[in-house]
Amino acid sequence: MRLDFFIANATTLSRRDARKTISAGRVQVQGKICRKAASAVDEEARITLDGEPLSLPGERYLMLHKPEGVISATKDSQQPTALDLLPTDVRHGLHIAGRLDADTTGLLLLTTDGQWSHRITSPRVECPKTYRVTLAEPIGNDAIGRLREGLLLHGESRPTRPAEVSVVGPGEIDLTLSEGRYHQVKRMLAAVGNHVTRLHRWRVGAIVLDASLAPGHYRELTPEEVASVR
Repeated sequence: MRLDFFIANATTLSRRDARKTISAGRVQVQGKICRKAASAVDEEARITLDGEPLSLPGERYLMLHKPEGVISATKDSQQPTALDLLPTDVRHGLHIAGRLDADTTGLLLLTTDGQWSHRITSPRVECPKTYRVTLAEPIGNDAIGRLREGLLLHGESRPTRPAEVSVVGPGEIDLTLSEGRYHQVKRMLAAVGNHVTRLHRWRVGAIVLDASLAPGHYRELTPEEVASVR
């Protein structure tokens, strides 16, 4: 990889600051000063900054309890983002695996591992996501049956995949989907004559939102949680 990319990923420096550091002669590769940011380096090479050896961090995996009003984006000039909830040194290199609408709360997964996040978001993998759905009206058996069979949404040519539905209480269900169409939960409930008033995702695959996490808080995933996606 490029030397400036290595430095940026092995430290908290931006790519721009990494290039400045390299041109200043503060970086050595295999014991020799290298001033060319575009130099190709092996990840196993001995690379030092001001004499201190550097190494690339391992992949990182986090769960975040997303509060309402926060968008699922890495940056936005107008609205607070999920990454804004993390300390600066923690958010470096992270991306979101499976977004939530601004008014939807709950489990948001963040990682530096692109292949891992692909297994969560790819339609081919069919990673199930479970939502606690609060409805404007109690849901009837006919509507539940339609959700379980799959239904055709407005403006689309193929029906949704069959959903799992569990009634939690009056006007409240758990809905599990294995696909992620645009505003799918809200559109599915609208298609059966109801309206979503609150939406909360509490499970992705086998990963369940930690009940001890308050909205806006995060923690590292356990090795078992990470492995469950693989």
